[in-house]
Amino acid sequence: MNDTPGWASPGSAPSDGQEPGAPGPAAPADRPTGPDRPDAEPTSPGTKWSKEQPPPGQWSAPTGPAGPGQAPPPPPPGPGWGTPPPGPPGGGYGGYPGPGGYGGPGGGYGGYGAPGGHGGWGGGWGGPPPAAKPGVIPLRPLGVGEILDGAVSTMRTYWRTVLGISLTVAVFTEVIVVLLQGLVLDDTGSEALNDPDATLSELSDALADTTLNSSVVFLLSLIGTVLATALLTTVTSRAVLGKPVTTAEAWRDARPQVLKLFGLILLLVVISVALLMAGMTPGLIITATADSGAGVALTALGFIAGGVVAVWSWVRFSLASPALMLEKQGIKKALGRSVKLVRGSWWRVFGIQLLASVIAGVVASIIVIPFTLLAAALGGDGIGGFLAGTGDLGWTFLVVSGIGSVIGSMITFPITAGVTVLLYIDRRIRREALDLELIRAAGTRGPGASGAVPGS
Repeated sequence: MNDTPGWASPGSAPSDGQEPGAPGPAAPADRPTGPDRPDAEPTSPGTKWSKEQPPPGQWSAPTGPAGPGQAPPPPPPGPGWGTPPPGPPGGGYGGYPGPGGYGGPGGGYGGYGAPGGHGGWGGGWGGPPPAAKPGVIPLRPLGVGEILDGAVSTMRTYWRTVLGISLTVAVFTEVIVVLLQGLVLDDTGSEALNDPDATLSELSDALADTTLNSSVVFLLSLIGTVLATALLTTVTSRAVLGKPVTTAEAWRDARPQVLKLFGLILLLVVISVALLMAGMTPGLIITATADSGAGVALTALGFIAGGVVAVWSWVRFSLASPALMLEKQGIKKALGRSVKLVRGSWWRVFGIQLLASVIAGVVASIIVIPFTLLAAALGGDGIGGFLAGTGDLGWTFLVVSGIGSVIGSMITFPITAGVTVLLYIDRRIRREALDLELIRAAGTRGPGASGAVPGS
């Protein structure tokens, strides 16, 4: 007797375990024997069975039409795997669940059931196994939503480190900006620019003062952005592997590359300004020496053309920052790595970076604008004077608006830095199979493995 629970194996003999030479089973009493049977074959004396019997285990199901009151024969086995035996009405068999079990509607074996399977054993294999996800992203080529979600998940999962770094950098830079604007830099230039009776000399001096003030503020903001990017790049790269990192560890890892990163970002700014000036120079020359109307038009066209080339080059070099920080490259090699990674996917990189910038800008505006209006309302001339450009930028206005800038930077720094790092990792996965190295570094078992990361 076959000991398989619930059903006999498809290829078992009618007398499983019978010794060779033992007498076979007696013919059923209701079976017609002898020459009266219509399909009887010549028999030898003393036996009622044909000498030519099929080999054990190869009995075939009857193929003729079922008689009255007789169940139809089961279908023939499918190619290769065979057909599972029928189960009870509930679909379960031998302890297996109904749908997708031995005899359930899925027709599969132990949950493999869905129509279209091989030999009636269930539907397809359901696609490739899920990618390993030890951290905030799955280790495979990423979609746009997964890149954005990975940046937000990094901020949510490791919020102490991420927001601590962003808050520290934002407070440091904003305090310096507020002190410079309140003590050193003045706003007389803006008053002269708003005065319709100002002389050309006054306008020139005002424009020079405004340019100087804006340059100082931009330089300080650039320093803060470099520091935040350097530290958050390390945090995001560890978050991909599901490994937390403290602020001290992030600084220790990023410190050797901070000066290089500052030089890289400053170089990119100089390249962008140089491209803009190169496009505007012919128009400025014509404006100064010949027809001013044609020169102004040519200057505007040159500005647009230079801006297009500047954006094109900025996208090509946009992955140089994570390449410099994570690969410990120099500035020149980091620029080359960015060009190589972006090649063939310029529009995708541009679209993702633009989307991240728009999201960061909207979030910052939602936070900064109310604080700016509150600062103007608390100032001497109120909101009306601020909107008219005649308001006094006193300490109250600078402090309140500075608080809004700190909160906005604390939230936008992780988004922009995180998207850039994850986009860099995505490009390396697509071009260089970096996911295999990340799987080994994370210590996962390959596809299907997943680490339990809070908030991922």
